[in-house]
Amino acid sequence: VGKMAYHSFQNESASAQEKSPLWAVAAGAFAGACVVLLASQSSTSLYAGVVAVPTATTVAQVTSYQTPLVPRAPVATHVASQADPSDLSSDVPLVSANSFLMGVSGGLLLIAGVFFNFLKKPVQKHLPLPAPLQTVVVPAAQQMVRLVTGMADARTSVALMAVTAEKKKVVGIKSPVFNETCDQTGITLSRFMLEVARANPDLQELESVFSSIQTACKTISKLVRRSSIDGMTGLQAGGGAVNVQGEEQKKLDVITNDVLKRALKFTGRMGVIASEEEDVPVEVDNTVDESYGKDVLVEESGGRYISVFDPLDGSSNVDAGIPVGTIFGIFAEDDDCKLADNFFDDKTDMSEAMKGCLRSTLKPGNSLVAAGYALYSSATHFVFTLGAGVNGFTLDESIGEFILTHPDIKIPPRGKIYSINEANRENWDPPVQEFIQGLASGNNRGKKIYTSRYIGSMVGDVHRTLLYGGVFGYPADTRSPNGKLRLLYEAAPMSFLIEQAGGKSTTGLVRIMDIPPKSVHQRVPLMMGGADEMDELVEFYNA
Repeated sequence: VGKMAYHSFQNESASAQEKSPLWAVAAGAFAGACVVLLASQSSTSLYAGVVAVPTATTVAQVTSYQTPLVPRAPVATHVASQADPSDLSSDVPLVSANSFLMGVSGGLLLIAGVFFNFLKKPVQKHLPLPAPLQTVVVPAAQQMVRLVTGMADARTSVALMAVTAEKKKVVGIKSPVFNETCDQTGITLSRFMLEVARANPDLQELESVFSSIQTACKTISKLVRRSSIDGMTGLQAGGGAVNVQGEEQKKLDVITNDVLKRALKFTGRMGVIASEEEDVPVEVDNTVDESYGKDVLVEESGGRYISVFDPLDGSSNVDAGIPVGTIFGIFAEDDDCKLADNFFDDKTDMSEAMKGCLRSTLKPGNSLVAAGYALYSSATHFVFTLGAGVNGFTLDESIGEFILTHPDIKIPPRGKIYSINEANRENWDPPVQEFIQGLASGNNRGKKIYTSRYIGSMVGDVHRTLLYGGVFGYPADTRSPNGKLRLLYEAAPMSFLIEQAGGKSTTGLVRIMDIPPKSVHQRVPLMMGGADEMDELVEFYNA
C-alpha cells in the first residue's frame, strides 16, 4: 500500500518535469541576452578608469581590468610613467575583437539552450522510496491508509501518511499471572477476569460481560436449588408451552432464559443475543439514558459481542434433582459475514434488522472468542475458556464468589469412560457402533476396557469427561439423521472447551468447530473426547 501510494506523488513530480523545457528556454534566452549586453558595455567602458599620470612621476601605478564571463581574458596594464597617448589607441582593435567573440559566444549559448531543451527530453528517474514508508506494512484486510502529498517547492515532494488500524480479532490471549493470592479467598473469578483485562487490553469489555454471566449463574443456581420449595417445578403454564424445538418448556426454562438474557443485555456490550428457548436472535438496544450525555462522557461500544446460550441444559431432569447446567458462547461483532451471497434470496419477507442479526449470529465455532458452562450439582461449577486453556471455578456460597479450583484443565489422550445413550446403538452409523463396541470390549488402540457412565445432561457428562477423560457422544441415528444437539448453543461452545483442553470434537467426518450454521437452531451429530480416541473414530469413518 505504501509503495503504490508513494508513486502517486512521484507522478506529480514527473508532471512538473514535463513543463521544465519552457522554463529552460526562458532561462537560456535570459542568460544569452545578459552576455551580449555585458559584452557591448565592455567595449565602451574598458578604458574609462585609466588616468594619465605626469611623466615626471617615478612611481608606477598599475590599473587592471578583467573582462566579465571570459576566463583568463587579456588584462590591459598601463604604466603611467612616460606613457604616450598613442599607445592607448593601439589596443582598441584588440578589445573590439574580444567583444565580438563574447557576443558570438552568447548567441551560440542561446541557440544551444533552445535546441537542447526542445530536442532532448529530460530524463525522469523514480525517486527512491523514503525509509519511513519502507517500514509501513498495512495488511490488505485493514485498508485504513490515508496519504496526503504535495510539493514543498519545485524540487521537494512531501508525503504525510496516517495509518488507522482496525480492532484486531482476538485469537488466544495472554494468560493472567498471579504473583500472590489471599489464603482466605484464593483467586476469585472477578480477580481472574481483572488480570485477563490487564494482560489483554482488547478484552477489557469481556470483564463486564463475565461479571454479568457469573451473576446470572449464581441466580440460576439458587433457583434450581429452591425449585421444589418455591413451586417452580413442572411444565410452564401447566403444560402446552412449546419452544421452537417442539419441546415442552419447563417453568425454569422460561425463568432462567429471562435471567440470563437480561444480565447480558445490561452489560451494554451485546449487539445480538440468541437463545435456544427463543425462535430468532434479538438485537439489543444499547441506547444510554439522555441524562448521561449532559454531564458525563459516555463511551459507547455499540454492542461489540454476540451471545448464544442454552439457559438450562438438561431441564427435563431438573424435577428429579439430576445435575443441569447453562451453556454459553461469545462471538465478536465484525464485518466478516460467513453467509453465502444467496442466503437471503428465499427470505423476501425478512426485515433488514433480522438479516443483520443472522449475519452476526450464524458463525462457525472457530469464530468464538469465549465459551463456557455452569454446572448446578453438588456444587456450582463455572468452567470457561477465552482461547488460552480451560479454567474451572467453584462457587463459595459463604462469600458469594467463584473460586479457582481447577486451573488449566487438560483432558488426557485416552480415558476409561464413555458416555453415550446405548439404547440407540442399533440405530447408529456402523462406524460409531464399531468404535463403541471396541471401547466396551477393550479391542481398541489403548487396549483398555471402558465403562459406561451416562447422566443424560450434556453439561454433567462433559464436565466429567473434561476431568477424567474418555468419550462423550450424541451421534446421528436413523431417527435423527442430523443429530439432536444444537450447533450454536451446545455443540460449538462445548467443542471449543474440549479442544482448548487438548481434546477433539467431530461428527465423525467433519470438525465441529468448522461447520458454518445454516440456521440458528441447526442440529449436528457430536462425538468428543481425548485426541487419540477421536482419531480412532475418524479412522472408522474413513475406512
